[in-house]
Amino acid sequence: MLHSMTGFARESVETGIGALTWEIRAVNHRYLDAQFKLPEDLRPKEQFFRQQASDALGRGKVECALYFRRAVHQDTELQLDTDLVELIGHRISELTAKLPNVAAANPIEILRWPGVVVQTDVDTGPMFEHASALLDTALGALNSMRASEGQRIADMLQSRCADIEEISASVRRRMPEVLAATRAKLEERIEKLNVETDPARLELEIALIAQKIDIDEELDRLDSHVVEIRDTIASRKPVGRRLDFLMQELNREANTLGSKSADAETTKAAVDLKVLIEQMREQIQNVE
Repeated sequence: MLHSMTGFARESVETGIGALTWEIRAVNHRYLDAQFKLPEDLRPKEQFFRQQASDALGRGKVECALYFRRAVHQDTELQLDTDLVELIGHRISELTAKLPNVAAANPIEILRWPGVVVQTDVDTGPMFEHASALLDTALGALNSMRASEGQRIADMLQSRCADIEEISASVRRRMPEVLAATRAKLEERIEKLNVETDPARLELEIALIAQKIDIDEELDRLDSHVVEIRDTIASRKPVGRRLDFLMQELNREANTLGSKSADAETTKAAVDLKVLIEQMREQIQNVE
């Protein structure tokens, strides 16, 4: 099953210490590049989170942000550093004495002073356990979204593979007609020249032309690559790089088909193939 490299997931949980929320955004990338934005208390655990992401994802540029909102407890939440408040009060009184026209201090502004409100330390053990479990859930949701998008891409690739097979079969069916038309053109040119020809030499020339425009090998390789693409799509491993390589091989055969073309219909078929291959290649750039 194909997986897209793009996706988004957001998962939250309420715990006794507060609310935790993971937001994960993923886009395509050559390899796995996971970036984390964490609360200060959990920065030392980044490597553990990074390993979780590596276990769940194959490729992609992944931005993982963890948000934490502390639970409010009346008896512990709003503790003040009374010594610091008292010191600030003394300094405000001194300033007011020297500048009597200055407005009185706003208590709310004092509460915003760094260090005035003392928050109790959060127990990082339970916090990490909750965050780790929630990350697994978020990564699962992300992979579900990536799998859904991957299935859409797989359906598109299967459709284009069927179109390629149809074009290949059509060109193969027309080859006897193309060879007959080529022979007729050569005989017509000789007739216009009004010269005698050696029948054996004529047959040799026709055989050489037929060999030059023969595209059976290219058509066989096209069909073989289509079979391999279908097998690759069915794989449960990351296959984006292999599919990209197969697109290069398909494109090479389409180019050769165009260069060997002996009529307008075959040339058109080669152009149509290149359009289909480019459509596939654009989608494969987003496959894990």
